[in-house]
Amino acid sequence: MLDFLVDPWKYEFMRNAIAIGLLVGILCPVVGSYLIVQRMALYGDVIAHAVLPGLSLSFFLGIDIAIGAFISGILGAGTISWIRSQSRVKVDAAMALTFSSFFAVGVTLIAVLKNNIDLDSFLFGDILGTTTLDIYRTASVTGLILTAVWLFYKELLFYTFDRTGAESVGLPVKVIHLGFMAAITLTIIASMQAVGVILVISLLVGPALTAYLLVKELHQMMIVGAIIGAIASMGGVYISFYLKNIPSGPAIVIVSSGLFILALLFSPSQGILTQRFRTF
Repeated sequence: MLDFLVDPWKYEFMRNAIAIGLLVGILCPVVGSYLIVQRMALYGDVIAHAVLPGLSLSFFLGIDIAIGAFISGILGAGTISWIRSQSRVKVDAAMALTFSSFFAVGVTLIAVLKNNIDLDSFLFGDILGTTTLDIYRTASVTGLILTAVWLFYKELLFYTFDRTGAESVGLPVKVIHLGFMAAITLTIIASMQAVGVILVISLLVGPALTAYLLVKELHQMMIVGAIIGAIASMGGVYISFYLKNIPSGPAIVIVSSGLFILALLFSPSQGILTQRFRTF
């Protein structure tokens, strides 16, 4: 058993994968908790696909792809807000239009500019190809966002559950919204290497939803979600190491989904089977 746990640590690429997996596993559920309680889970999916045009352009121009991806992701989030403010279009329709439009533009730019981008790695991640620079970058993003959440927790809590009330007492709700969109975009960019843009929404939402079934307070949800996310990331990396045919990104998501199903069935307060047993 000890050899099973220790063997992966003998390889540098596995140590790097475990490190970035833990960072992403902790960061995503913290941000995802806010998405869930605000009923904006699909926002993350939209922004995840909206980064593709910026990524393609920055790759073509020879600049850091994270810069282009961040700008493009913010533009995607801004487009949704602009459509909602200028028309009667509902948020779900605005997200669907933005999602498909930005992704189509990104794919078109890749074809027109003839960028040699590994789409499989972009879409599904390549955590085993993580470098030390990727770890430092992800650690910086994780530290920045977690620090911001800790410093402004009360304001974010007020904004999350009562935006109108927050605005009435003078909180800068537009600035908070912009900061929140920036945090989502940075989280997605930091997670691309691990699970890719298609699966990142699962890591954003899965552990946080699992925690939602287990606890009642938002801060508890973030803490428990971060623990679950770290376990899912570790489990997925170990699975991909020992079962060579299973990619790491999907393995992480499968573990996360499995933990959610367990919570859905056996949660002490909300589990399907738990509630049935109580009726007997």
